Parts: sequence; C-alpha cells; structure tokens
Amino acid sequence: MNMEQFAQDGQDIKIIEKLVTKVQDMLTPGEKIDYIAVQKKPAVTILPDSITISNKRIFMCEFTKLGLATDFEIFGWQDIKDIAFKEEIFGSKVTVIPFTGENLSIDYIPKVQARKLYQYIKAALENYKKAELAAEKEKIVIAPTVAKEVVIERPESNIPVQPAVTAPAPSAPQSYGSAQPTPPAPTGTNITPAPSVKEEEDDEITLKLKKLKTLFDKQLITQEEYESKKREVLSSL
Repeated sequence: MNMEQFAQDGQDIKIIEKLVTKVQDMLTPGEKIDYIAVQKKPAVTILPDSITISNKRIFMCEFTKLGLATDFEIFGWQDIKDIAFKEEIFGSKVTVIPFTGENLSIDYIPKVQARKLYQYIKAALENYKKAELAAEKEKIVIAPTVAKEVVIERPESNIPVQPAVTAPAPSAPQSYGSAQPTPPAPTGTNITPAPSVKEEEDDEITLKLKKLKTLFDKQLITQEEYESKKREVLSSL
C-alpha cells in the first residue's frame, strides 16, 4: 500500500505506517482505509493520537505505555449520531458523538485534516442513512408479497378432490296405468370444497432477521455484527 497517499496534508509518514499496519489487521472483507488524521501538538509528540476513516468504520487510536500498547475505539456508521469539530489556536478538536455512551474527542488535529475528517464522516453518515431508508422501503414493498407466495398453511391438504360426476339424462316416463312420481334429478356434482387458504404474515422476529440479512448483503454491517445481532434477536424467542 502506498503510504504517501495518507500523508498529503502534513501527516507524519512514520506514524501513518504504524497505524496502517495495525488497522489493516482489523479490516473486514471489502473494507478499505479512506483517510487518516494525526494529532500535532505544539510540543514534540512521539506517539500522537489519530483518527482513521474506512468506508465502513471509524477508528480512534491512542498510543499508550510508550508505544507498547494501542487503545482503539471503533464505531460502525450505524453507531454514530454525529460528528463535530472546533477550530482552536493550535489545531482543532474533533468530537465523535455516538448514539450511546460518552462523546470521544481528540484535540490538536491540524485544521486542514479536521475539515476533511468532517467531510468524510458527514458523507459516510448520509450514505448510511440513505441505504437504511432504501432497505426499509424494500422491506415494506417485498414483505407482503413474500408472505403470500411462501408462507401458506394448508391444514387439510391431503383431502382428495372428487371429480365431477355428470348425471345421465332422464329417460322418458312410462305409464303403467297409474302416474308414478318422477324422482328428482341429481344435482350434478359431488365436489368436496377446497380448504380455505390461510395466509400468515411475517412476525416481528422474522422481519428483523430479514433486515439484518439485507444490511449484511449490502456490506453495511460486518459478519461479526451480523452474527451478534442475529443471536440477540433469536435469544428473544
């Protein structure tokens, strides 16, 4: 991988190399790094904090214990409510606002890098919302059709249907001295009525599983997130 593509806005190339090596081991199939912002304090900082953006997630990295350990806070786009940044005298303070938990901030991000981070994250959140709305519309349109075509209950499906019986034409009445009553003509057919078809709508758990599968097929969630959410849904049975 060409590291220089992530160092076009003044990022330290050595820090970029360390970050890319670590983040690459956590990427899922189809995931790639889009941008890396690196902290730059007024004083010399050997191991600055950083924010890495992929096409699926955001990685907030902090080097600890003199570089012997690295703390990552990782969010999927579905976990992030918004992004904010504040320009200060020395760089900018970038804040990630999740739906749950505390806000996470990294300061001293160079202003150019902070602006690009804001653009990347805002665009990613907007794309995720559009994909989520499209999935909801698809579920509304498809779900009733699937229920009619697939989920059909036939409780008495083994009952055979009797073939139609055509009654013979009655012969001309014959007189033997006294009038005989004419027997009533047969009604024509003796068909067992077909059992009614009962349609069964998808329940809430099935809809949730279908939604998770749709998001996974569109690569909006990872395999690990898909399996985890599926277990949560199934555990409610």
